[in-house]
Amino acid sequence: MRYIIIGAGAVGGAIGGRLAESGHDVVLVARGAQYEALRERGLRLVTPDGPHTHRPSVVDGPLALGELGADDVLVLAVKTQDSEAALEAWGPVPVAGGGTAAERLPLVCAQNGVESQRLALRRFRRVYGVCVWLPATFVEPGVVSAAGTPLTGILHLGRYPHGTDETVRSIAADLSASRFEAPVVADVTRWQYAKLLGNLANSIEAVSGVLTSEEGIALYGRVRAEGEAVLAAAGIPYASEEEQKEARADKIRFEPFDGSERGAGSSWQSLNRGTGTIEADYLNGEIALLGRLHGVPTPLNDLLQRLANDFARERRAAGSMPVDELVRLAGDAVAFVQEGAGPRP
Repeated sequence: MRYIIIGAGAVGGAIGGRLAESGHDVVLVARGAQYEALRERGLRLVTPDGPHTHRPSVVDGPLALGELGADDVLVLAVKTQDSEAALEAWGPVPVAGGGTAAERLPLVCAQNGVESQRLALRRFRRVYGVCVWLPATFVEPGVVSAAGTPLTGILHLGRYPHGTDETVRSIAADLSASRFEAPVVADVTRWQYAKLLGNLANSIEAVSGVLTSEEGIALYGRVRAEGEAVLAAAGIPYASEEEQKEARADKIRFEPFDGSERGAGSSWQSLNRGTGTIEADYLNGEIALLGRLHGVPTPLNDLLQRLANDFARERRAAGSMPVDELVRLAGDAVAFVQEGAGPRP
């Protein structure tokens, strides 16, 4: 199988680089400075076992590839806010032997949140979800670091909305031979919702920095409690913390290299790169959406969704709001709802 990685950033670069390293045919899809750097210098993947430079094929879109092969696998690794454009571009691409990518090829959503695969299923007939546990950072154009060891990541895979098949087992085998653990599960969304609860901290981190203070950690606990209440009201199951701990065990440890500290998460990285967008609508916003559908107030997730989007739109520096200021705003948001004013306009 040939893997076409749509979005060669932190996650896409790490997955594509490791697949290429183990001998698989990989195409990286990137734009702008990332495309130019990958085309000119290749992908430099920095890991605890050393830096590796890979030179897979690089394109800036489907037109550069032309016809796709019947054995191609599309791996969607863009942020969810960019999914619709990517799906629209790749769905109609013709496949050798007839039909289009949307009709014939597997599409694997290796992204945070739960919305992208639902968007994909509107166009693609064969959609697969991934619960991504992969500590990776976009360092600069052409350079990605992946600090996990001895495994680079754990990627639970399954068909969306549920089930497994031979295709996902083949993909998992390739990933397993490329320094990932790739369990095939029939209930992949159960793992993704568990990951979503953890990702609710992303906006806190993006706005006020890595969670190290007692205030920040306590705030995340309250934000997560909102998320758990919403999932309970919606009847949505998710993997327990015990299951997640058992699945990870000591399989992934952060091992500093080149004197670096552990990098911040994907939302912080978006602000740090000044992309102008952030995935908060599909993380905290997912909880806000479900809360409105099921009558559960979510003032903290509402606040974080708004602040993260404000930071992205205004290109404010990542982590620049003092955590005590964020905690104060959180208290005001909760009080506003408790006083019966309803959600913040």
